[in-house]
Amino acid sequence: MMSMLLHSERNVPDTVIIVDGDACPVKQEIAESAAQFGVPVLMVSSYDHRLEPSEGVSVVQVDRGSDSVDLYIVNRVRKGHIVVTQDLGLASLVLAKGGVVLSSRGEQIVEEEIGYLLERRHESAKRRRAGGRSKGPKALTDEDRLRFQQKLTKLLRQRQEFCQH
Repeated sequence: MMSMLLHSERNVPDTVIIVDGDACPVKQEIAESAAQFGVPVLMVSSYDHRLEPSEGVSVVQVDRGSDSVDLYIVNRVRKGHIVVTQDLGLASLVLAKGGVVLSSRGEQIVEEEIGYLLERRHESAKRRRAGGRSKGPKALTDEDRLRFQQKLTKLLRQRQEFCQH
């Protein structure tokens, strides 16, 4: 698996999809899209979540610590890797290393927006600590799943075209 995570000799980053697997609701969509392009997938989760490897999908399980999955991913992500996560802190670190971040709703998180998103998260946390309430995320819909798969497929197609030139 580690050989898949290394850069190629042409200095074009190999495409790998790394998944923050503990709460990812689009694992099947990731596996399907990755298989179309022959792109390896690495699902990372804590021992509290049971994930099964499959064709093209490797699974790594790490300690139950609150940041264990994030640290594992950050230590392995390279420029050009695609990371699927809802965790904005992890997203920020991945972006800093040149990775591409995609949420499970198909939203690409970019460097220009991460500061604003982190600030919003911080303000919501302050409100909750002060006794305020906030709504959780809406349930993932079939349209969200489709949007995610379309966005991931588009990213993979772009990478494939880039590597062919």
